[in-house]
Amino acid sequence: MKKLLTSIALIASMAGFAGHASAAEEGAALEHAVEHAAKSGHYPILKPKEMDWSFAGPFGTYDKGQLQRGLKIYKEVCSACHSMKLVSFRTLEELGYSEEQVKAFAGEYEVQDGPNADGEMYTRKAVPSDYFPSPFPNKEAAAAANNGAAPPDFSLIAKARGVTRGFPQFVFDIFTQYQQGGPDYIHALLTGYQEPPEGVTVAEGTHFNPYFVSAAALAMAPPLSDGQVTYDDGTPETLDQYSQDVAAFLMWAAEPHLEERKRMGFMVMVFLAIFTALIYLTKKSVYANKEH
Repeated sequence: MKKLLTSIALIASMAGFAGHASAAEEGAALEHAVEHAAKSGHYPILKPKEMDWSFAGPFGTYDKGQLQRGLKIYKEVCSACHSMKLVSFRTLEELGYSEEQVKAFAGEYEVQDGPNADGEMYTRKAVPSDYFPSPFPNKEAAAAANNGAAPPDFSLIAKARGVTRGFPQFVFDIFTQYQQGGPDYIHALLTGYQEPPEGVTVAEGTHFNPYFVSAAALAMAPPLSDGQVTYDDGTPETLDQYSQDVAAFLMWAAEPHLEERKRMGFMVMVFLAIFTALIYLTKKSVYANKEH
């Protein structure tokens, strides 16, 4: 019995040592990657993980439930700093909301309008034809409120952000219709905040994130955490789920007609296949009785 207990204790201590060693190795590898990125100027330090999105591939479609959850996160968290000036409220009907719901949603915002008869600008409640307003009056005010870095507009962020995939991966992307680089990056960034590895220091007021595309750290503090936003449909309220939902919503905001484009592309490919077959049969019929 004593030998058995001794063996178990030995195995446990070895497993703990292996875990510590593995963590130490990962920390050392990350530190080396940070140093390499700093010298070469090539970021991000770590490549985003390729996620499983409903809209991926040539036949992918948006999950409206996920888009509604992503809109909720944007409204309750992201809209405090980020505008979405190219997205109108009325397009939210595409997410499954009724006209009345969209009207009520828009009414929660105020937009600037005018000039009035006296030549002055004024504010009013937004209507469905308005666009998501900016939380700041101008870019300078946005920068002043965020440590000198103005938060980017979110209208096209899912298409504007993304990490270049090198050879030969980008060749395969042509055939797999990979276009999720932006959402993959957004998800990785939101879930990638961590303490800098030993030996790595970041500027005061910035936060280490090895997935940030421009540097080793960024001014934006971690915006999401577990349990921060309440879901009504029973979906897990975790950082990972929040990040997936808002990334999917921002993909829709950047490309709301993605499903129509894919359907049109499929129809074009079918047409070309049929047309090619007809051309081949026509050629075969015309030249069937002629000497070669």
